[in-house]
Amino acid sequence: MPMELGSVSAARSSVEKETKSGTMAGVGKCFLVTGPPGVGKTTLIMRIYETLKLSNPNLKLQGFYSQEIRQGGERVGFEVVTLDGRRGRLACSILPSPEARQWPAVGKYKVDIASFEAVALPELKVREDTDLFIIDEVGKMELYSSYFFPAILNILQSNIPLLATVPIPKFGKDIPAVVRLKNHPGATIFTLDQSNRDAMKEQIYSQLVDMLPKPLD
Repeated sequence: MPMELGSVSAARSSVEKETKSGTMAGVGKCFLVTGPPGVGKTTLIMRIYETLKLSNPNLKLQGFYSQEIRQGGERVGFEVVTLDGRRGRLACSILPSPEARQWPAVGKYKVDIASFEAVALPELKVREDTDLFIIDEVGKMELYSSYFFPAILNILQSNIPLLATVPIPKFGKDIPAVVRLKNHPGATIFTLDQSNRDAMKEQIYSQLVDMLPKPLD
């Protein structure tokens, strides 16, 4: 459910205050999973998330993932879901109100920026006890929010590890924000395909475990 307007404003204010100059000053730990649509990027990072929580329930993990909204077997939109289960609409092809006609479009979908920000922005706030951020995805829909990418820059400057999915270039053109992430000095890019999904999961998981806090005895 969308957060109340006051909470959205507070989340935006927090992003604005914490954003520095917009440059990536720190060398973060940035794991980027890319690959064609439908290859299983979301499934991969959620498997990693679940395995991390099983191995160390005390880890403080923040973030969100995206999933389809379907009606009668047809995809009619997308929603964002936080790691603790809060949901908000990201985009829809069936307009919920006349005002939705003014929302930005990606293909046949209209992007509900306010709903996305209400759910996603609080999850991107840097906290002292955060161990890992998970973001699915840094894509064209999400980047219509002017607060989204600055929040990611804050995460990278914090040196807290980030696991994120990014789309592959479309028609040979990459999204500028995605290019900046890929060029970050702390970035490692994992290209997913049908044949390497299990191996990729183990590789990313093992690298994350090495840098995250160890379970308490």
